[in-house]
Amino acid sequence: MGAAGSFNSVLSAADINISEAAGEKLSELFAEVGDEMDAIRIFVSGGGCSGMSYGMTFSDEKTPYDSVLDSGDYKVYVDSVALNYMRGVEIDFIDKGMGEASFVFNNVFAATGGSGGCGSCGSSSGGCR
Repeated sequence: MGAAGSFNSVLSAADINISEAAGEKLSELFAEVGDEMDAIRIFVSGGGCSGMSYGMTFSDEKTPYDSVLDSGDYKVYVDSVALNYMRGVEIDFIDKGMGEASFVFNNVFAATGGSGGCGSCGSSSGGCR
């Protein structure tokens, strides 16, 4: 079966950095959807001038390319490409009150160009210098 045999499909807390607040909210959300969804999918998109964009959605299907973090209260699916961009990223949940609450992806490598914008680029092609 070649390379598929060496694929690590099980993730630990060391692979995906989820803060305590984010973990509690993920548990709450996962409990609300019940058996309708299998997991929460973390995805990465973009690139270029503004860096990578991270997001989350519910997923009812695991692909052969997904790795799984099973916390016991919720599962997280991350495909192998997105997982490479998750290194150094902390998923946190911030509640500012007055209905303003959201998950945030804090990139500890932002200072070295891991994410964030270049401001004066004017292009999303990744040509910032």
